Amino acid sequence: MGRLDTKVALITGAGSGIGRATALLFAQEGAKVGVSDCVPAGGQQTISMIRDNGGEALFIEADVTRPNDVERMVKITADTYGQLDILFNNAGISSARLAFTADLTLEEWDLVINTNLRSAFLGSKFAIPTMLQNGGGVIINTSSVNGLGSNATIAPYCASKAGVILLTKTMAAEYGKQNIRVNCICPGMIDTPMVENAIPILDMGFVAQGRAGRPDEVARAALFLACDEASYINGAHLVVDGGWSAEAKIPLKAV
Repeated sequence: MGRLDTKVALITGAGSGIGRATALLFAQEGAKVGVSDCVPAGGQQTISMIRDNGGEALFIEADVTRPNDVERMVKITADTYGQLDILFNNAGISSARLAFTADLTLEEWDLVINTNLRSAFLGSKFAIPTMLQNGGGVIINTSSVNGLGSNATIAPYCASKAGVILLTKTMAAEYGKQNIRVNCICPGMIDTPMVENAIPILDMGFVAQGRAGRPDEVARAALFLACDEASYINGAHLVVDGGWSAEAKIPLKAV
């Protein structure tokens, strides 16, 4: 008996990293999974992994910044499986380059904001009516510890992830009485393709647990928020960062 038996989930950015780990775990726990990604090879590999383990999944190629793509991925998932119970707005990107705010181009700003924040709005906009028809559902959004505290040179990333937290809280307030719970996860430094080039040059001493996180560790947080064990958790942000944000480091001089 799985924790998500009879449930249907749609996960964006599921072709790698946190999205893939969550898709695999949700399927293992009994959910039928809509796997969405803008990279077909990654998405197809994810559903092959799910099916090889006896799970059920379908792949929908989608650009989550485009309303028509997002509406289509929701419709395909709901039409194929007859319902939609869980939406994980996980797709996201980091800033393409490190730059102070005044040096950013409009294109650089818009790309990150649209991919990280607009996509969560669009996914929720099109999923909520379907969930309401089914009597409720769960929405999980991926924010970041950089939605809680900034880092210089990544303004669009920080702004987009902070926006995700407040969008989460707003939707929780709006739809809680209609049995839709909305929460978000704030990962820290997780060893995914998005940050794999940065991890070797980072000082993991700044993380209380002294290491980067794994995608499956974030996936387990998503599973908790998705299942009935979190039935009274709504409008929350769950930090999964190994204690990185627990300490404000004192800037001591080297001695």
